Amino acid sequence: MSEPVSALGGLRYEGFVRVEELPPRGMVTLRGDLGSEGLRRAVRDLTGLDVPDAGGVSQGAEHAVAWMSPDELLLLMPHAAAPEAVTQLQAALAGEHAMAVEVSDARAMFRLTGSGVREVVAKLAPVDMSRAAFRPGMIRRTRVAQVAAALWMPEEDCVELVCFRSVAAYVFGLLKVSAAKGGEVGAGY
Repeated sequence: MSEPVSALGGLRYEGFVRVEELPPRGMVTLRGDLGSEGLRRAVRDLTGLDVPDAGGVSQGAEHAVAWMSPDELLLLMPHAAAPEAVTQLQAALAGEHAMAVEVSDARAMFRLTGSGVREVVAKLAPVDMSRAAFRPGMIRRTRVAQVAAALWMPEEDCVELVCFRSVAAYVFGLLKVSAAKGGEVGAGY
């Protein structure tokens, strides 16, 4: 089996916020009844985490479970673990109306770090990035300029963003311009 390769080779940019492409991550889309005890147990057995409330992300050392819609979760894990995770979920959910699909190689992930992460995202996405509206542990499906994305805050001053791999260079370029030094709100005034 070949080694996974990130979309952009780990590009990084240092502006008033650091923008970096993350190494390949295992990602599984899980669709089904999020209120089902069988689905909740399957997620807990696989990740050690509970299904988050709407708009939330449960995080552990190696795994995360992100709420994507009323019937969809995104499970994040080490890249090599994703194929077996799908097999395990399919076995655990046999007989339930559910679907588990590995999407690892179809996605790219970026991390933004620094005190200006809210400004960088607010320039590009129609998301209220105020501290009152968007806090660590929350996720939003949105768009970045004109492409689909999801973003969450694992902790304050850090945003992780996932998008389709096919638009990774475009998204990196947008993030780079938005994070350029001198682009902070109020800079030059």
